[in-house]
Amino acid sequence: MTLRRLLGVLLVLLAFAAHAQSAVRVGSKADNEGAVLGQIVLQVLRHAGVPVVDRTQLGPTSIVRRALLNGDLDVYPEYTGNAAFFFHRESDPAFRDARKAYALAASLDLAANRLVWLAPAPADNHWAIGVRGDVARAARLVTLDDFARWVKGGGDVFLAGSAEFVESDAALPAFQSAYGFTLHGDQLLVLAGGDTSATIKAAAEGISGVNASMVYSTDGAIAVTGLTVLADPRHVEMVYQPAPVVRDEVLRRYPVMRDALDAAFQPLTVEVLRKLNARTQIDGEDPAVVARDYLHDAGLVP
Repeated sequence: MTLRRLLGVLLVLLAFAAHAQSAVRVGSKADNEGAVLGQIVLQVLRHAGVPVVDRTQLGPTSIVRRALLNGDLDVYPEYTGNAAFFFHRESDPAFRDARKAYALAASLDLAANRLVWLAPAPADNHWAIGVRGDVARAARLVTLDDFARWVKGGGDVFLAGSAEFVESDAALPAFQSAYGFTLHGDQLLVLAGGDTSATIKAAAEGISGVNASMVYSTDGAIAVTGLTVLADPRHVEMVYQPAPVVRDEVLRRYPVMRDALDAAFQPLTVEVLRKLNARTQIDGEDPAVVARDYLHDAGLVP
């Protein structure tokens, strides 16, 4: 190899190494919604001219959060309510108000870890109770206050949920305490695992007499089953709005990230997320394709 050719190869390798070092490593959680949100972040940054590395669907919250803190990731979508657990503030009422939850999560993470929470989506993905549509209409069930009235009035309630939902102080016991109702053992179908698709299917199809279900409020299955998700006017659950969280030094290197990601997350309402999640959860579509279609329809990519 001639000296000129060797120098050319070295320059290419150096350029490649510099690009790899400066590229933004985009992560996400491994669940369906995490995969879609991660692809939205990845694709909108790529369109904005930011070099990216795809590390989406990395794992559960603990793994992805640790990777960000260790500097092995640069950005990933997180939920505002999870900051309460990160900073041991689960009882702080601020995390039950959307505006305050975001502000507190952002200030705590910036001060402690130099992590920036960009603007959250309006969707709130929390534990909830869903009731089969015809049952909800017949019993006039709109909120958990209505559900409590139904239960205490001798309504024929049979709820499917995971052991975690039934037993966790943050889930069904919290709803029962706040709204003043009690579901007994013969009113509960406890399923192994935490797959809400299974509990929603049981309620929607009336399997074994089930007519109510634990759900996450942005579950894709809700969009195709007609389940009525009951409102939580007493704000038992913390607010879980998804937002991109990025290392401060990376945001300063690529300030275009802020406006690009704000624009991508602003249209993500509960209804929009349910439809996107349905495409991956129910139809088995590739999250990258779902994200691309969403961004195209929103006018954010060609």
